Amino acid sequence: MAKMTVQDVDVKGKRVLVRVDYNVPLSEGGEVSDDKRIVASLPTVNYLLEQGAKVILCSHLGRPNGEPNPAFSLQPVAKRLAALLPGVRIGFSSDCIGAEAAQKAAALQGGEILLLENLRYHKEEEKNDPAFAKELASLAELYVSDAFGTVHRAHASTAGVAAYLPAVAGFLIGKELSIMGEALENPQRPFVAILGGAKVADKIGVIQNLLQKCDSLIIGGGMAYTFIKAQGYGIGSSMLDAENVGLAKNLMEEAEQRGVKLLLPTDTVVATAFAADAEYKTVPCDAIPEGWLGLDIGEESAKLFAQEIRNAKTVIWNGPMGVFEFPAFAKGTAAVAEACAHCQGTTIVGGGDSASAVKKLGYAQQITHISTGGGASLEFLEGKILPGVAALNDK
Repeated sequence: MAKMTVQDVDVKGKRVLVRVDYNVPLSEGGEVSDDKRIVASLPTVNYLLEQGAKVILCSHLGRPNGEPNPAFSLQPVAKRLAALLPGVRIGFSSDCIGAEAAQKAAALQGGEILLLENLRYHKEEEKNDPAFAKELASLAELYVSDAFGTVHRAHASTAGVAAYLPAVAGFLIGKELSIMGEALENPQRPFVAILGGAKVADKIGVIQNLLQKCDSLIIGGGMAYTFIKAQGYGIGSSMLDAENVGLAKNLMEEAEQRGVKLLLPTDTVVATAFAADAEYKTVPCDAIPEGWLGLDIGEESAKLFAQEIRNAKTVIWNGPMGVFEFPAFAKGTAAVAEACAHCQGTTIVGGGDSASAVKKLGYAQQITHISTGGGASLEFLEGKILPGVAALNDK
């Protein structure tokens, strides 16, 4: 069901509460050290300002555990926001609810911004406490959700406030829902899904959901060894999700029944220890020596995967192919990132480690969409209902 977006409602002169994701890293000196998330919110913020709305921004930062804590203040964000939006009046409230917030919200003029202090200074935020959500909602006449990284949590600011205000999606969430939604519901084929990362357990739901939708499923990363074990091969000291070997076997059988091409690594880079400077070599996956552990897919696997990706019309990738933090074991992830960058179809990279890898390798501009939410994009791929999305008004 399509959700209403900020373009479907009249915002002129209205006080609009916008849930943004300003959970940004701060330097030791208390400055914003990476403003990507702030910049990502600007299309929605600028649109509202241009339309003459009175913009009230709310976000969490870090984990202050329900207590005011200056180390997690959003004041540095207000400063960076002012630098990014010269000429716009930006106020700051030292609390997200209460008299000061209410007074400053009421005094806002069209085209002005009020940034509220960290939502998580109140334990009621994460508990989705109705009284807290109601007080937060009372500051505004309309609610805009634009923090995709938090919509898989039913918090007061992501879901609760929608009970008291008309609720619509901002541009960031609108983009996530339309691009990822389209890829899952109505993909151009061939549709290739690539899953990496450590544990099979984390991705069971995703694999089950994607097996019903994709033409090819590529599995790499630490979880591939559980599948290799399920094929009856030894995996040395590689990571093993022992409880799920039987499940991996069932998933391989299901792929076969559904006519989905399941691609597992054929060779692997093994090392003597989990360390950047460990001795390593490449071996076939059916010949992993005792005492060695797999830390990346091998060159043959990388070629095999890349060929599949380049011929795809839709690609979704979530999770690295190896321990890409160690240069010796980053080649598989780099090969997949390069293949995605050169694919002519729609390419979507789920948040988290694969998003970091694509950016680090300089391929971000060549990817159709890099999701802004790790956990949220994973649950979306699983076909789960995201509470912060479900709460928005339907078109």
